[in-house]
Amino acid sequence: MSDVTRSSDQIEVSTAGPGDFLALMKPRVMSLVIFTAFVGMLVAPSGLNPFLMAVSLLSIAVGAGAAGALNMWYDADIDAVMSRTTKRPIPSGRVTPNEALAFGLVLSLGSVITLGLAANVLAAGLLAFTIFFYLVIYTMWLKRLTPQNIVIGGAAGAFPPMIGWAAMTNSVSIESIVLFLLIFTWTPPHFWALALLKLDDYARAGVPMLPVVAGEKATRTQILLYSILLVPVGIAPYWLGFGGIAYGIISTVLGGVFLALAMRIRLSTDRAVIRRSCGKLFGFSILYLTVLYAVLLVERLVHLV
Repeated sequence: MSDVTRSSDQIEVSTAGPGDFLALMKPRVMSLVIFTAFVGMLVAPSGLNPFLMAVSLLSIAVGAGAAGALNMWYDADIDAVMSRTTKRPIPSGRVTPNEALAFGLVLSLGSVITLGLAANVLAAGLLAFTIFFYLVIYTMWLKRLTPQNIVIGGAAGAFPPMIGWAAMTNSVSIESIVLFLLIFTWTPPHFWALALLKLDDYARAGVPMLPVVAGEKATRTQILLYSILLVPVGIAPYWLGFGGIAYGIISTVLGGVFLALAMRIRLSTDRAVIRRSCGKLFGFSILYLTVLYAVLLVERLVHLV
């Protein structure tokens, strides 16, 4: 018998490690999802159930990670040409697209089923819709079609506190809607400040971000307009009574700083000043949202004690 000649085509063996699959889940985004969902759970008018909260929070976190993995699977072509994303697991070759797709789908299904069994169908449905919205509506459609991609697509990142609230109460209320709107109105100025800094990246990748399509001046105007809208939304929890006096003071002060930074971006004419101001607004916007949710959390914990 003659020797069997092996084909030059070999079965591809994955070289991905656990860290690569964790990176697919966008852990920095996941951390914000976990935090805001936890605040939604704790602020909700329901008795504390540590087991339910833990399982629900884990399900929401995994669902967010699944959405991130599916986003990276579909956006691998864009990630490969943008300087800030070329080292992601798929464009760097550490994870294959099929692995990322399977990983994201399994996590999506598991997180939704677990949340439905542990909490309720409403929370599970909201989680499923959030994953669908982020993958199909934002990633596959809006991101590549319209400069308003981040405005409408921002809803995906705004759902976690509402899901957390629903997991505890099996309902959606005005309070959870305000928590949603806070993130929803925060998203455009936050990401457009980054887009102005990464304008060349988005242009090279063919992503129709607002500064690429409408220009830098129009984007700076939109940042200011959404910041004006954000400030009263940020203070709204105090007006509605589920944010205390500390929240009212802090949200007003931070809102004023946010608005001042947005005005500086809009009114400046020096390009270097504009870039520095965009960097400051991007960094401050993260602090702004984190502190507001943290104050709500602390006030609730003090009330429970």
